[in-house]
Amino acid sequence: MAWNKTQFQSGQSLARFIERYGTEEACGDALASARWPDGFRCSGCEGRRHRVFRRLGQRLYQSNECGRQVSLCAGTVLAHTHVPLRKWFLAVYLLTQSKTNVSALELMRHLGVSYNAAWRMKHKLMQSMADAESQRKLYDFVQIDDAYLGGERTGSRPGRGSENKVPIVVAVSTTNDGRPREAVITPVASFSKRVIAEWAECHLDAASEVFTDGLSAFDALEERGHPRTLMVTEGRRVACVAPGAIWVNTVLGNVKRAIDGRYHAFKFRKYADRYLSEATWRFNRRFNLASTAGELIRALADRTKHWSESHLRHQIRPC
Repeated sequence: MAWNKTQFQSGQSLARFIERYGTEEACGDALASARWPDGFRCSGCEGRRHRVFRRLGQRLYQSNECGRQVSLCAGTVLAHTHVPLRKWFLAVYLLTQSKTNVSALELMRHLGVSYNAAWRMKHKLMQSMADAESQRKLYDFVQIDDAYLGGERTGSRPGRGSENKVPIVVAVSTTNDGRPREAVITPVASFSKRVIAEWAECHLDAASEVFTDGLSAFDALEERGHPRTLMVTEGRRVACVAPGAIWVNTVLGNVKRAIDGRYHAFKFRKYADRYLSEATWRFNRRFNLASTAGELIRALADRTKHWSESHLRHQIRPC
């Protein structure tokens, strides 16, 4: 039996990662390269000449022209962190190289930090993933399905009306011969035609052809000009002439199992977008596992992202 090249790719070994990022200095150099890929540039005077020194354990950069000082982490995802960079980098490794999701409780044990610190690290990394996935558009042939994420909580309404159940849209683009390419899984406010039309505006290329079930809200896709093929559900099987039409169910099943089997509990309505983005971020980069850690490290250096505690505990949805 032939091996699946995607599943058996070597990725990046822990030994190789530690060899590259095993010290605070090496992590600082990598973060500086990600923050200033063309070399340091002062945000005040735009000058490049500078000196580097340390104060209270922080690496500071000072412009020789204007004297302005900036710390390596200021204005980035890592601003105000008290966790060493090497632990942040190890968290990046664990989240990107693991086949399944990694919980904050696991991060706490692996990194030797408090649970609150691990939770903040986990959610900052997931929010970076969510930002990267928020504007992803699917092209060509796209299979789309509706689902609910979350379970009933004690004292809440049962069934789909449960306060902890979140409506989500699952979409998978495929090649001409039915192989999956990319996925988008996002929470939505409801399954109405208006909401689905807004979702399609954000995530579907105008020329894409869609495959859906008979949910009336998906009529909005035809109204937007997308050729539509109905997938007829018979029990748990999907009967459709389109090749590979079951991929949307396969991806959804994998995501649900990853979440149910890894996390003890979380507030689905508040944080569903981040947990779903973590799964789709990993799925959409499955063909090049070795590069995922570097991509997430570059996201940490993004100077437009600085999330406070209140921001992290507030749900943010892209569409």
